[in-house]
Amino acid sequence: MRPILMKGHERPLTFLKYNREGDLLFSCAKDHNPTVWFADNGERLGTYRGHNGAVWCCDVSRDSTRLITGSADQTVKLWNVQNGAQLFTFSFDSPARSVDFSVGDRLAVITTDPFMELSSSIHLKSIARDPSQQIGESLLVLKGPQGRINRAVWGPLNSTIISAGEDAVIRVWDSETGKLLRESDKETGHKRTVTSLAKSADGSHFLTGSLDKSAKLWDIRTLTLIKTYVTERPVNAVAMSPLLDHVVLGGGQDASAVTTTDHRAGKFEAKFFEKILQQEIGGVKGHFGPINALAFNPDGKSFASGGEDGYVRLHHFDPDYFNIKI
Repeated sequence: MRPILMKGHERPLTFLKYNREGDLLFSCAKDHNPTVWFADNGERLGTYRGHNGAVWCCDVSRDSTRLITGSADQTVKLWNVQNGAQLFTFSFDSPARSVDFSVGDRLAVITTDPFMELSSSIHLKSIARDPSQQIGESLLVLKGPQGRINRAVWGPLNSTIISAGEDAVIRVWDSETGKLLRESDKETGHKRTVTSLAKSADGSHFLTGSLDKSAKLWDIRTLTLIKTYVTERPVNAVAMSPLLDHVVLGGGQDASAVTTTDHRAGKFEAKFFEKILQQEIGGVKGHFGPINALAFNPDGKSFASGGEDGYVRLHHFDPDYFNIKI
């Protein structure tokens, strides 16, 4: 089926997120306005206005009532999904890069960038059921490693936090004490900045994408490397099918380098790999610039990609996609 082209952002996309039912798609971009779309036909429902900088990341609560967004304007905002009202603003001293609700939506993990003499950090916030009782203080602040932390997500049972970023090391932290529990192995791990991290539907393993032109699959509890998917371009975004053993990688070189290379070298398609056999099984072309964001619908029957070109492309799979045999 032809992809649905969704034009609502004026600047490059940064992040895409489906709600749990898969009927809404939330998109973040550098144009300050997170947007929500109907996931089946690509119709725009509305925007969340209030940020003053690029919005890097978002997450939506399990019941689809709350949206949390992290922005370069040094704030993280909680929104009412239905009417777009701002419920609360967490303020920081540096840009907020990543946000993730815990299981149960009572906690959120937020990462902030290095800024001036501040190092990157990971903040744990309590999320109140009633927005009027929401407080801004952090339950725990972990001072991060050198460089930016591009992504931090909750591990199993909210007992750990998994972070990854510019120093290419994946770390597992205890969410109660803030203690560093595990680090990925330098030999088997990524060699350059980790740009993206996506958990499997069951939360047992996760996928990381890196500028070292590879994606890696890890066990979430032991941090054991399971698989590596090698491609020929820097990986900006990764996603895992909840239905089939497929992983999809998106990327392409940085927009600033595009004009200086051969026109075929951009490689802006989304690449599908067989999860177990690590073989490339296909690609989806379309974007006119690097792919910065990917997300699978929870039903596994469609996926969305967001690019440097400012478009969101919504791809519904043909029935024969589900019969691919290697």
